[in-house]
Amino acid sequence: MRIDIITVLPELLKSPFEASILKRAIEKGLVEVHFHNLRDYTDNSYNQVDDYQFGGGAGMVMMIEPIDKCISGLKAQRNYDEIIYMTPDGKTLNQKIANSLSLLENIIILCGHYKGVDQRVRDMFITKEISIGDYVLSGGELGAAVLCDTIIRLLPGVLNDETSALTDSFQDGLLAPPVYTRPAEYKGIKVPEVLLSGNFGKIEQWREEKAQERTEKLRPDLLQ
Repeated sequence: MRIDIITVLPELLKSPFEASILKRAIEKGLVEVHFHNLRDYTDNSYNQVDDYQFGGGAGMVMMIEPIDKCISGLKAQRNYDEIIYMTPDGKTLNQKIANSLSLLENIIILCGHYKGVDQRVRDMFITKEISIGDYVLSGGELGAAVLCDTIIRLLPGVLNDETSALTDSFQDGLLAPPVYTRPAEYKGIKVPEVLLSGNFGKIEQWREEKAQERTEKLRPDLLQ
């Protein structure tokens, strides 16, 4: 998989990809992540990428020309399955979306900034708009990092145990059940006996029941 991220703050984005699972995935050649500084695609002496919005009002708008140059240049080199715009009014990211995107080969992620991008960018280039929640960030970079993490960890070979991702919360529409590790008893609190029984049929049944209970209690909306 190849991910091209268009941003005005590449330095803000690079850190998550230099550690942990994302770094390992890149080093193993399972994913390529490329950062494109939008200011490199400007023609003005100040490398300006934003301007005042027509009609007046507070907040600057990202201009279409540098974005067009960047996206068009990338598309001239390869075909892209999705061109994603990170925006608060996009569709809220969930596991289903992450699963779908993890099956693609090439994607572009455009990080919004300021008051957003010129609407013509969305009309001409964007194929999917994604939000990570009903709140506003200073820019789309942190959202892009979250999106990349949700996608990359699903790629075959990224996790040491590939079945781990299949048992995460939301994969089957439920929250994950409680998990325990050693010691079997700590300050008088014991691990449920069934988990120590070695009876994997009963263990699986217990996990399913607890997942259902936890979802009903914490996220009943998932069951609707």
